[in-house]
Amino acid sequence: QVQVVESGGGSVQAGGSLRLSCAASGTAYSPNSMGWFRQVPGKEREGVAGIYTGGGKSLYADSVKGRFTISQDNAKNTVYLQMNSLKPEDTAMYYCAVSYLYGGSWSSADDYQYWGEGTQVTVSS
Repeated sequence: QVQVVESGGGSVQAGGSLRLSCAASGTAYSPNSMGWFRQVPGKEREGVAGIYTGGGKSLYADSVKGRFTISQDNAKNTVYLQMNSLKPEDTAMYYCAVSYLYGGSWSSADDYQYWGEGTQVTVSS
């Protein structure tokens, strides 16, 4: 059974930084892609950043480009999300998603098979 565990959320003032971590375990296979999504109450879950673990290609939502960086440690099946210059509108529950299948879109929640329970990020003004 694949397990996805996030860590690193918390509260920070606007302009601050946080680093989220996500580790996938429970299978001998390596993920094809891993992504970070966020969700606020009453809104749909949105893709923030994704990475294709084979080649390391990373992609970002326009709202976080230049501020967030996704990176990976393939040996540990772990991805990180470095979030800088945080804004109050970044406040959300952040979820890590893992896909072991090829194809699909990094920003489509339906294209991931496994999800973590989420970690809260709160940015105050």
